[in-house]
Amino acid sequence: MAEKIRDIAHVSAVELLTPVLDDTVRFFTDQMAMEVVERRGNSAYLHAWDDYESFTVKVTGGGTSGIGRTWLRARSPEALERRVRDISSAGLGEGWSKEEPGYGPVFHFTDPDGHPFGIYYETQRYLASDATRPSLKNQASRFPGRGANVRRLDHVNFLARDVPSDFVPAVLTGRASEQIVLDSGVTAAVWFTFSDKSYDVVYTRDWTGSSGRLHHVAFATDTREDILRAADVFLEAGVHIETGPHKHAIQQTFFLYVWEPGGNRIELCNAGARLLLAPDHEVVTWTEAERAKGQAWGLKTIESFHTHGTPPV
Repeated sequence: MAEKIRDIAHVSAVELLTPVLDDTVRFFTDQMAMEVVERRGNSAYLHAWDDYESFTVKVTGGGTSGIGRTWLRARSPEALERRVRDISSAGLGEGWSKEEPGYGPVFHFTDPDGHPFGIYYETQRYLASDATRPSLKNQASRFPGRGANVRRLDHVNFLARDVPSDFVPAVLTGRASEQIVLDSGVTAAVWFTFSDKSYDVVYTRDWTGSSGRLHHVAFATDTREDILRAADVFLEAGVHIETGPHKHAIQQTFFLYVWEPGGNRIELCNAGARLLLAPDHEVVTWTEAERAKGQAWGLKTIESFHTHGTPPV
């Protein structure tokens, strides 16, 4: 059997759409402790403090909330070439672009549900200013010491009319780590990883039957205690706390979910030391009955977690 190719290094950045651009930017700077590194037209580019890339989130103002483009970095120029070939063969390619700051040529494409993506290899690393230069040379910028202090982008959970179970493994060379299969046999959600993390992207079945929507974008903190403190930060700032802090049964992630001012769901997460080091990891399947038990310590899943997505339907 041929060795499995893993061509994607990681999810590098995501674009969020918002009807209240200034409020959403303030949420990311004040509560999430990110830095605005550039503004272009109706978009602001923000950087999480230990992201080696030039930006972590692109926030774009518009008439509604939702997700724009998600960027993936390939592991090498050869890996990029292979992914562009397979994406194009699948009929999902849209062509090359050089419109984003800090990236070389980016190949634009969509997933089978219509979510926009970009894949690239050439990149310009974040360059700290005098104000953000760290004391330790092995981190991108200085620890901000405010708000939630999120360190990096962790994962993206897409809503989809039909969960594209084969797309990520076949076209993007990811592997499934866990999934939910309903009693009817329908796959309700799949967690995929590109690295040794337990997951990088998730696809969840959209109960509305819509396409191209967002469930949430997640950002990593150093510890669980950071998330507990962040809950107080959000409380004092008047940010809507949807559920948590608590621990997921699936993937065992410690979590907190809030809605940023534009309406997009944001997760703060800490997966602890859980990594998928086994190259022959078997997919963990959760049943409908098991999911009905709620989260790891018995917290019942809040109703809005199943019904809220962006843009609103």
